[in-house]
Amino acid sequence: MEQIETILFDLDNTLVQYERSPGEVLQASFEALGSEPLFPVEEYYARYDEFAEKCDSMDELRSECFAALADENGYERQLGRDVADAFSDERDQTNVELLPSVTRVLSELSREYRLAIVTNGAPDAQQQKIDAVNLERWVDATVIAGHDVPPKPDPEPFERAIQSLNATPDSTVHVGDSLETDIAGATAAGLESIWVSDTDDTQEYTPTHRIESIGNLLSLPWIEGSPSSTR
Repeated sequence: MEQIETILFDLDNTLVQYERSPGEVLQASFEALGSEPLFPVEEYYARYDEFAEKCDSMDELRSECFAALADENGYERQLGRDVADAFSDERDQTNVELLPSVTRVLSELSREYRLAIVTNGAPDAQQQKIDAVNLERWVDATVIAGHDVPPKPDPEPFERAIQSLNATPDSTVHVGDSLETDIAGATAAGLESIWVSDTDDTQEYTPTHRIESIGNLLSLPWIEGSPSSTR
């Protein structure tokens, strides 16, 4: 691995997590309407990036996505939109928390490396999450992909982050929890990659490193040897 100067991070389930999962909020939304479940949350996950490219806000994304999913499962499109409205009432985008060890990891790394976030999603929702936990105290740039720039795994959002920090692919590594978006996208952009996962089933994508949790990032050799390391 080349000398690393810049570290890019995915956001959801890498740095932050909802205090209530999307599945819990979706179930609460069905219950609020007195409706049977129209579709499983996994179908929402599978279509999220598709609708993020088309929509300007999180509310619009869910409305369009849920209407399509309702229709595909044999229900009226309007019922899907009603579920989306109930979901918006239930979901607070600021109701997120940093994953364990993130504060320690980012505090330490930000003293030695340039840090950025590269995330897919609706710009308003993703920015609310970032603001809620004050991630900008550590990161130097943020790229929210899926609207003005194609979503990961397209290489463009990674390239946009690298350019904003005057970095180079050879000196940059990306950290994320998704093989299909983070690892595949980083590889397409010519970056080293670190997959955060408690399983080693890498399928067709091969990260440079795998760590079980974000706290393990500080134990990688190129981190341990950094001048600011106090471990």
